[in-house]
Amino acid sequence: MTPRPAGRGPEAREGATSGTEVPMDVHEAIATRRALRSLAPAEISDELIRDLAAHAGLAPSCANNQPWRFVFVAAPDRLEAMKSVFSAGNRWCHEASLMIAVVSRKEDDCVIRDRDYHLFDTGLAVAFLMLRATELGLIAHPVAGYSPDRTRDVLGIPAGFDIITIILVGRRAPEPNPTLSPEKLEAESRRPERLAFEEYAFLDRYGR
Repeated sequence: MTPRPAGRGPEAREGATSGTEVPMDVHEAIATRRALRSLAPAEISDELIRDLAAHAGLAPSCANNQPWRFVFVAAPDRLEAMKSVFSAGNRWCHEASLMIAVVSRKEDDCVIRDRDYHLFDTGLAVAFLMLRATELGLIAHPVAGYSPDRTRDVLGIPAGFDIITIILVGRRAPEPNPTLSPEKLEAESRRPERLAFEEYAFLDRYGR
């Protein structure tokens, strides 16, 4: 499947369901993206799933190995089964309309001496997917608070694959999720602070 040009599909951002197209450039998608935890229901179609997968599949990878694999969970009974994989503090995850398990394995990508590339390359694909979801007016929140073993059992993921994250997809809810802790509620209200340029970007030599 060939992805549509950015912002040109019928789902493009909020308001697109009324037929109004609202393009979003890369900078705007990056600046708009938030890993919010208060999710409202979103319509999940086969077209949407294929769209997200196709955009993720355009990510670069070492030798074009494309090591990423995605398990899209949208059926109500499967979403119900997935609720058991999340930690107690992540009950907000249960509200997702789409859950995407992201997996990859070492042998499907470059291994150059002591450098394993599959995690890095899969992370690039996840970033592409999240930015496309943002462009479509969706929240796409990757989480770490889940049981890999239970996820493997529920989704039938073969041994040998690393379960890197689960991405929770939905619309932004108008009200905070009542299960959130005070700290998480505060994080919902404003974007968390980012490091200053000098703390992570150096010129010509590390630390300068």
